This record gives sequence, structure tokens and C-alpha cells, in this order.
Amino acid sequence: MADGQMTAAAFLIAELRRARTRRGWSQDELAKAVNYSASMVSAVELGQQVPTAKYLELVDRALDTGGLFSRMSTELVSLDRTQPWLRGWQAILEQARTLRWYEPRYVPGLFQTEDYARAVFEAGGLLAPEEVDRRLTARMERQDVLHSERAPQIVAVLDEAVLRRRVGGRKVMRDQTLHLAGIATGHPRVRLHVVPRSAEEYPGLGGQFALAALPDGTEVAYLECQVRGQELDQPKDLLRLQRVWEATLGEALPPQASIELMNEVAESWS
Repeated sequence: MADGQMTAAAFLIAELRRARTRRGWSQDELAKAVNYSASMVSAVELGQQVPTAKYLELVDRALDTGGLFSRMSTELVSLDRTQPWLRGWQAILEQARTLRWYEPRYVPGLFQTEDYARAVFEAGGLLAPEEVDRRLTARMERQDVLHSERAPQIVAVLDEAVLRRRVGGRKVMRDQTLHLAGIATGHPRVRLHVVPRSAEEYPGLGGQFALAALPDGTEVAYLECQVRGQELDQPKDLLRLQRVWEATLGEALPPQASIELMNEVAESWS
């Protein structure tokens, strides 16, 4: 991603989604047409499941593509075998043109320092050291998207609790908060807002989510949970999250005031 090129896997996923939405079908409707589960269709479009030749053949038939996806799988993905198949959030990042991202608990992964990310993965001792290292490496590599020619325009909203919850120690938190302020100040495609702790109950407190606009104009939402991520593309779900986003953004400080608060909190960690 750092060189601005979309991988073959990401391109295939984007085209699968584009063909389905152009037909006006939901994931459920495509699933019925190809006699697969809706969860399978979602997993393929989210990059969590490699589509089989049989699956692509059935999609070609259902969408009347003339065998397009079977050919793409053979000709494109075979050229990109050094790349791992995309997984969930990575797939969305490789395709997104804009991201609206809300986090009430942790610093968003794209903006985490290495020490902060390590502390997140080591929390509670639930992961083996080698798994911590694997996830840490993946998270740091994923941040390459911020420096790519294809970097999405990102607006992120954090609850102030994210800045004040101790993760990894005082120095880790100071460095992390200053890192956020630096991104907010200097990155041309990132805008950060903070909902101050003076705000009362607001809809975003229900949980983390991201809304991504894809190149063909479609929008998907991504929710992270303890076990796995979930992609949503149904209009009623997107409308709900768009309303939550607007209400949450309305509670947040403007960008400059948010940067000032980040710097203030960073000093409190000194």
C-alpha cells in the first residue's frame, strides 16, 4: 500500500462489491442467488474468506458477467501470490476513499504508537508473545496507508476517556497523546476531534464504528468486537450509524480545540 497500488485481492473484492451493488442486490440477495450463506458473501467481500473458483463461477452466472470474476481470479490474483489475502479492516482500508471513525475506548489503530499498541495486545496476558509480535507487526504495517498516494480522507472522533485511560504507563500515554496531536496538526488528510468529558450521554458511547466510502460511491460500516469484525452495508444500518455519527460529531470539540486538549492531557501524563 505504501506505493499507492491496490493489491489484486483488493481489486477483486472491490469489483465483486461493485457488481452486486450495480445490480441493486444486498448481500442476502446475492447469497440466495448463488446458494451460499449471507455470511459467506460478507466474508468474501470483507476479505476474510478467499473465494473459491465455484463461488466465483456462480457469482458470474447470477450477475451475468460473462465469466469476468473467474477470469480475474485466474489472471490477477495469480500475479499477486506474494500478498496475503486481505483480512477485514485491511480490505476496507485498501479501498476506502473517506473514513469516518469513532472510538470511545482506545486510540484508533492507525494512530497508535508502537509502545501503545504493544500494551493493548499484552493486556491481561491473553495472547502468547509470538502472537503479540505478529499483531503488532501487522498493525504497524497497516499504518503505511497514511503515507500512501491512495490515503483516504479520515475524520476521527475520540472520547476524551481514550486520552485519559492509562495504557502501558505514563510515558507511553504522554508519547501517544503527543503523537495524536502531531497527526492532527500536520497530516493533510486527517482531522481529529475529541468529545470532552464535560459532554453528557451521547449516542456514540454505544460502541466503536467506522463508515467508509468506496470508490464506486457505495458505503460500508465496520464494527470491531472481541471476537471478529462485522461489516454492514444494509441501508437501514448505515442510516442508523450515520445519525449516530452526526450526533457524536456534534458533541465534539473543533479541530484546534481538540489539539489543545490533546496537548493539555499529554502534559498531565508527564
